[in-house]
This record gives sequence, C-alpha cells and structure tokens, in this order.
Amino acid sequence: MPKAEIHPTWYPDAKVICNGEVVMTTGSTSPELHVDVWSGNHPFYTGTQKILDTEGRVDRFMRKYGMGGAAAADAKDGEKDASAKA
Repeated sequence: MPKAEIHPTWYPDAKVICNGEVVMTTGSTSPELHVDVWSGNHPFYTGTQKILDTEGRVDRFMRKYGMGGAAAADAKDGEKDASAKA
C-alpha cells in the first residue's frame, strides 16, 4: 500500500493527443499527453523513410568490398575469363 499524499495521481486512461486528435490511451501521471510524433506518423514505422545517399557512399562501399550483387558477380566472372585466357 503506497503512503498517502506522497505519490502523484495516477490516470490509467490518459489520452495521447497528436495533431489535435486522440491517437491512443495509456497510463500516466498526467491526464493528457500532447506529442508531435508517435508510431502512427513516424517515417520509420510507416515505411516512408528515405535513406539519403547523396555522395554514393553506399555504392562505393559495395564496389570496394565486392558486395555489389549481380554486378559484382559479373565482374568476378570477367576476371576469371581474363586469367584463363592468359
């Protein structure tokens, strides 16, 4: 049993509000929680996330370490053919 008058009031059905609409309820010490971002509109969870690769660093890494997929396999086959002909 908690001591009286030392704990904050617990609201088991606190409303989480994003952009003026209630998006979910949760337990909190505040009756309303106003948030800017939640899992329903965050790009990571909605699948609209963009990976910015302005300098081609990922492609450069893939080429450098031979992880380019089909293009890397074709290049390796070309190297084998050239060494077999020599």
